[in-house]
Amino acid sequence: MENTKSNTANRSISISRTINAPVALVWEVWTQPEHIAKWWGPNGFTNTITVMDVQPGGQWNLVMHGPDGTNYQNKSVFKEVVPHKKIVLEHYNPNFTATIQFEKQGDKTHLNWHMLFESEEVFMAVVKAHKADEGLKQNVEKLVAYLQGLK
Repeated sequence: MENTKSNTANRSISISRTINAPVALVWEVWTQPEHIAKWWGPNGFTNTITVMDVQPGGQWNLVMHGPDGTNYQNKSVFKEVVPHKKIVLEHYNPNFTATIQFEKQGDKTHLNWHMLFESEEVFMAVVKAHKADEGLKQNVEKLVAYLQGLK
């Protein structure tokens, strides 16, 4: 296991956070397009979701609209979906696999979000060009704020 971790450390980003919301609600805002469109992406971004078929083999197609007016086409395919527990999706261009785990902790949810890029070069390009590491933090902060607004 340590070898696997050391072989991927130079091309991955992870974040963990305990969220003050039940796992069923966190799952809902992650898997329903009407919810995720309202919080997904870094600060200042909005989204248009054209397809979100949350099942193995299902696609997720969206356009992220940047604060500067730039549109970013995104395409992902869901590889694994375990309701209220886990989502694994493969994102294309740039290529990475995202694994999001939801762990029930009483009336809270512990979220683990890991992104593994296909290569160190892709990872470095995405972090440098798009600040993906900071974007992931902002994404989680926006999720938490959105959930608080639903209460």
